[in-house]
Amino acid sequence: MDWATHASHLADSVVRYDSRWHIPLAQVPRHLFVPRWWAGGVKGWELRDGASSTEEWMKAAYSDRTLVTRVGPHHADLAEAGAVVTEGLPTSSPTLPSLVVSMYQHAYVQEDSEVLVTTGSGYGTALMCRRLGDRRVTSIDIDPHLVAQAEQRLDAIKQRPRIAVGDITGALEGTYDRIISTVSVRPVPASWLTALQPGGRLVTTIAGAGLVLTADKTAHGGAVGRIEPSAAGFMRTRQNEDYDYPDAELWRKAEKDDAEEVSICRYPLLYPPDSWEVYSMLALSVPGIDYRQETEGDVRTVLMLHPDGSWARATATEFLGEPIVHQSGPARLWDELTRVRNRLNREGGLPVYGARVTITSDATTTLTRGQWSHTL
Repeated sequence: MDWATHASHLADSVVRYDSRWHIPLAQVPRHLFVPRWWAGGVKGWELRDGASSTEEWMKAAYSDRTLVTRVGPHHADLAEAGAVVTEGLPTSSPTLPSLVVSMYQHAYVQEDSEVLVTTGSGYGTALMCRRLGDRRVTSIDIDPHLVAQAEQRLDAIKQRPRIAVGDITGALEGTYDRIISTVSVRPVPASWLTALQPGGRLVTTIAGAGLVLTADKTAHGGAVGRIEPSAAGFMRTRQNEDYDYPDAELWRKAEKDDAEEVSICRYPLLYPPDSWEVYSMLALSVPGIDYRQETEGDVRTVLMLHPDGSWARATATEFLGEPIVHQSGPARLWDELTRVRNRLNREGGLPVYGARVTITSDATTTLTRGQWSHTL
């Protein structure tokens, strides 16, 4: 199995040859960390077993894409051959290598940095160990199975960082120069400020918002930084086996029910996750919205659903006419979306990317840009 050639090609596609992350990418066997994964199919999430098809395994493992290894509570490692999962969303995956490296680059890791990272499959931990040596790396995950598997796979390539089961949003053991979380949080946990050395840097994403946040700890115990100009999405932290999902009955209401209010939208139909800037701005003002889109012939429908029971349904014929919007519940979700688009249309941009980040010593996190301000 010539995995090294595949890894070398992956490294070339992700970073420049003179990048300090080229050697880790080229020398870490990613396939060992993803022996099995879930592939989205017509029937649901279908199990793929690398050992049964070496060619498919190498192609998947050394492509710059995310591979889902856990759907709901279902680990690919533990599934029976031929298994299909029909319900649930991804709860763990080895993130696409370019995004992992981007987060590490935002951290400005130094050769003597003591680093805390999140575990997942263990691949990102392996990259960091290859860069710094395993004695400078601590890796943490809330899932005992993931930690056990990652520890075995790291040991197989002679990497033995400190690795532990734990909630990264809770109390942390030790102190670090860098905390890099490839799971999303909201807000920044206060424990990170306690665990960071003065001048240390934290790098994370804001849950549900697609925003990369970097901040450096100040002498006063808080931190200052910014929202990076590039978007990124990671799974959010969880404390249980699975995430809480909107009830199927609520989705049925959004799809079929008569609405309390019907209107016509002035803008073309937009699926917010397709527009990172709009999606991020809306996620700050109304966190927790879930989205779906459906197409039937030339008619497209966008659905929005909030945990408080609010929903919106907007339907339009592709390229023709203005969307008809149906809304019900405590909040008017499509109206909130329209306010964001009004601002974008009026100002030519939205203030989220590049915003200044200020985190107080009690972890109150505020974003500001010009006259705009938002506290998480």
